[in-house]
Amino acid sequence: MRPGARARLAALAALAGLGACSGSVDAEQARTCRRALPTLVPEGARITVLRTAAGPRDRSIRIDFAQERDGRTPLPRYAVCEFSGLSRTDLSGLTSDRGAVGGAALYLLKHYYLDTPDAAQAEPGAG
Repeated sequence: MRPGARARLAALAALAGLGACSGSVDAEQARTCRRALPTLVPEGARITVLRTAAGPRDRSIRIDFAQERDGRTPLPRYAVCEFSGLSRTDLSGLTSDRGAVGGAALYLLKHYYLDTPDAAQAEPGAG
């Protein structure tokens, strides 16, 4: 990490904490949402989760994260995952600061990626 990048990342985390929403977050929904994050950034980008909180609607979660690649200044990003009433972890919508993930892409994400070993390994914060 470039000099000063750590300080900028800490500042981003502090700013994200200021706007924290109240409410509890379901751990399995948060895991599902974190696993979707790598699909929202360019290949090779590093993701640092800054905050996970209840989203703007019922059964939704918002994750604020920083995207960094090629030693550039970390870029603040966010994603909102929505879950259906069918099951706790049935992802029914995914929106980021860049817009909504369309129907076909969301279908492919749900059915062919989220529950794979690749998704588990790429999950930001996974040990």
